[in-house]
Amino acid sequence: MAGALRRLKGGEVGALAALLAVCFGYGFFHAVGPGHGKVLIGGYGMARRVPLARLAAIALASSLAQATTAVALVYAGIALLGWTRERLVGFSEQWLDPLGYAAIAAIGLWLIARGLRGAGRMEPAPAAAPSPSPAPGPVFGFPMPATATSGFAFAATQAAPMPAGHVHDAHCGCGHAHGPTLDQVENVSSWRDAALLIGGIAIRPCTGALFLLILTWRMQIGAAGIAGAYVMALGTATVTLAVAALSVWAREGALALPGARLARALPLLEITGGAVIVLVAGQLLLRSL
Repeated sequence: MAGALRRLKGGEVGALAALLAVCFGYGFFHAVGPGHGKVLIGGYGMARRVPLARLAAIALASSLAQATTAVALVYAGIALLGWTRERLVGFSEQWLDPLGYAAIAAIGLWLIARGLRGAGRMEPAPAAAPSPSPAPGPVFGFPMPATATSGFAFAATQAAPMPAGHVHDAHCGCGHAHGPTLDQVENVSSWRDAALLIGGIAIRPCTGALFLLILTWRMQIGAAGIAGAYVMALGTATVTLAVAALSVWAREGALALPGARLARALPLLEITGGAVIVLVAGQLLLRSL
């Protein structure tokens, strides 16, 4: 990278393309190693049923937002506050790193809490299916078809109060919900969830991007540094996108269960995904303190 910067400063042809290629490779291989972004995106993809396109967009946006944080920190710190490189990096490592890890751990705890609430709302499976209703008898001496009375019987069942000790099951016909419907199961998370994910990753800028931005600022080629930071983010996003795809495919495989087992598997997946996020983020938080 240093050689590409020197050639770019000297005005050599192709130096900018070489710098951007190095930045992309740095972002890619840096993301392959330990990192909180992959854990958060992958854990969330396992915990919540999110379409792959939505999760991929969140992964890409979080990487670009992380580059934006680096640009804002460097240019605000150098141009406005006159900070040195050591102070900028120290501020990031001392304050932003622990804050980012704590935010990610909080998201994991939030997923666990939602999974526990969902598990608490699950109804026990019925012991046996109810016996079929007898055929309707004659009314005023005239035989009545089954379809003529089924609506009245259903309405009466809906309107009648449930007796004490009534046990709900999937066939009792009381009109109450006994688990998530298909629409509820497939309901994707809100934009608030997306904002939390992006913010949890973006709050901690990449150290390599900080060094690049500081060097290019001092060499008076700041525009190249900003472009390199975003290309570096694209390299990171390549790995994060792959993790997002794997998490969604793994979850969809688990969702191939029958309806009753599916309703019970969803909270378990959410709890497991949240626990993985908390475990990894907690370890990173302890190391950063």
